[in-house]
Amino acid sequence: MISAARARWLACDSTVSRVVMGPDGQLLDLGRTHRVVPPHLRRAVEIRDRHCAFAGCDAPSHWCDVHHVLEWLAHDGDTSLENSALLCERHHTKVHHGFRVERQPDGRWRTWRPDDTEIVVFPLASDGVELTRTG
Repeated sequence: MISAARARWLACDSTVSRVVMGPDGQLLDLGRTHRVVPPHLRRAVEIRDRHCAFAGCDAPSHWCDVHHVLEWLAHDGDTSLENSALLCERHHTKVHHGFRVERQPDGRWRTWRPDDTEIVVFPLASDGVELTRTG
């Protein structure tokens, strides 16, 4: 047991993080204490997303980085499953230049351009060309 004064002194130089663990006991939410995504969290993101989360991209998970949806440095985003998205190098670069991805409550990803128009992808046309629309 420690005194209240000692507890305040210890708290002065510490950080507090919530801990969220998966069913196998692995941490799925590291809060703000770690920026780099550890391997077990990356695996959880890969299982959930399966491929690049950017609209119309099906780049496999092994081509992708784990992106902080709410940026870690600029917007105090957590290193967590909830705040992570798989993005291929091309789309990760686009997101850092004004594009945005957001995960909906139903689990679907939506993508917006810098001018706030949504990128909507339709099934392939009969000639094999992917159709997109703004809106």
